[in-house]
Amino acid sequence: MSQYLLAIDQGTTSTRVILFDQQATPLAQTQKEFRQFYPDDGWVEHDATEIWQDTLALTRQLMAQQNVSAADIAAIGITNQRETTVLWDRKTGKPLAPAIVWQDRRTADTCAKLKSEGHEANVSSKTGLLLDPYFSATKLAWLLDNTADARARAEKGELAFGTIDSWLLWNLTDGVVHATDATNASRTLLFNIHTQQWDEELLALFQIPASLLPDVRDSAADFGRTDAALLGGEIQVAGIAGDQQAALVGQACFSPGMVKSTYGTGCFMVLNTGDQAVESKNRLLTTVGYRLNGKTTYALEGSIFVAGAAIQWLRDGLRLISDASETEALARSISSARGVYLVPAFTGMGAPWWDPHARGALLGLTRDTGIAEVVTAGLESVCYQTLDLLEAMMADGAAKPTALRVDGGMVVNNWLTQALADTLGVTVDRPEVTETTALGAAYLAGLQVGMFTSLDEISSHWQCDRHFRPVLDEPTRQARYAGWRKAVARVCAGDA
Repeated sequence: MSQYLLAIDQGTTSTRVILFDQQATPLAQTQKEFRQFYPDDGWVEHDATEIWQDTLALTRQLMAQQNVSAADIAAIGITNQRETTVLWDRKTGKPLAPAIVWQDRRTADTCAKLKSEGHEANVSSKTGLLLDPYFSATKLAWLLDNTADARARAEKGELAFGTIDSWLLWNLTDGVVHATDATNASRTLLFNIHTQQWDEELLALFQIPASLLPDVRDSAADFGRTDAALLGGEIQVAGIAGDQQAALVGQACFSPGMVKSTYGTGCFMVLNTGDQAVESKNRLLTTVGYRLNGKTTYALEGSIFVAGAAIQWLRDGLRLISDASETEALARSISSARGVYLVPAFTGMGAPWWDPHARGALLGLTRDTGIAEVVTAGLESVCYQTLDLLEAMMADGAAKPTALRVDGGMVVNNWLTQALADTLGVTVDRPEVTETTALGAAYLAGLQVGMFTSLDEISSHWQCDRHFRPVLDEPTRQARYAGWRKAVARVCAGDA
């Protein structure tokens, strides 16, 4: 009997493949960072072929290391960096151009023009999103208009569009299945989250031919089988969700009011709102949390573009550290950042600011500022941005959470996780399995093939590793946050 689940976790800076047992316990993983391309100011690109080749190689490597055959794997779940846009040739399967990454801001002027023409209210009412270069539609339109013959070929039905999940699925099935799930579709600006359909009016607005689009399925669904030649046999692909929605599932946030925050390249706080698509008055996003058996569960999301990427910049850009693990000891070596603030607006600011033109700043420097203060300010920027999101959610009517469930690579840092609790004034719960994006993809695949029978059963697997309770006094907490707001005002033209 097939006894394993395999999760492909394709992130912004690395690709990971994790093997889970029938209790969703992670057994082993393979991982590889891949190249980032920055061809112009605010532009970020990936090589989609490299991502696919890495995914295949890592999957084969993991199976070989664990002596696992295709017959041993009940199903594959895919979770992915969202909004990143790939355009490829249906016949050859080759991308026409580099993938445009979710962080990319090249279409800021296009979005500003559409806003000035009065389109944002209608777009938001249908998609739950804002007119921002973050999302896929303007990226895809840019590719069609700036790649030789692309628009003409798209009109003839020769090309396919997909977010990374669709791109991987296409390759895994050798071009047999061109599909996505409702969570990824909901991040394109082309999908009506109320009707759960691609929207003809939005396609016309962004000038996107419908023939490009993948089929939209539930998050746990039959997505076809892998080509037998790839992994030594066919394996069913049974679950797909964008990374933040997969983390919502992995954190078992299945009841309205439950909230999780994931700390990877960016930071994303997601609040389950049940069957209600809550319209934010504070520039948060209304999105599909997951769709199971045709029933949509909605969520409210705040998106921070730079979290772990700020630490990566301190490592690779400034070379203040050689490994992210060094940040905890540096932060512990001082009592505070001494008024130093890092605003990591390297590709603009996300929620609740939504300023694509903002750029990063390091403020409050004095002669005695050292590496420890700058690194601590980098860690604290993640906490302050999280508080920005929490304040916006509460302004939208959400109750202050009794606890925030956190996950992602950054939360293994105990100093950071305690700083989060102190900054938010909320208990922070870290689960035993912090790689919950992959876990969520495994759960969805397991649901589809009957390894898990219900969401209640999945909830029973969630275990807390450690509670972090706030200890910082309120006046200090408020003063530090006020300093952060002043720092952000220096780089943002708009208001929250």
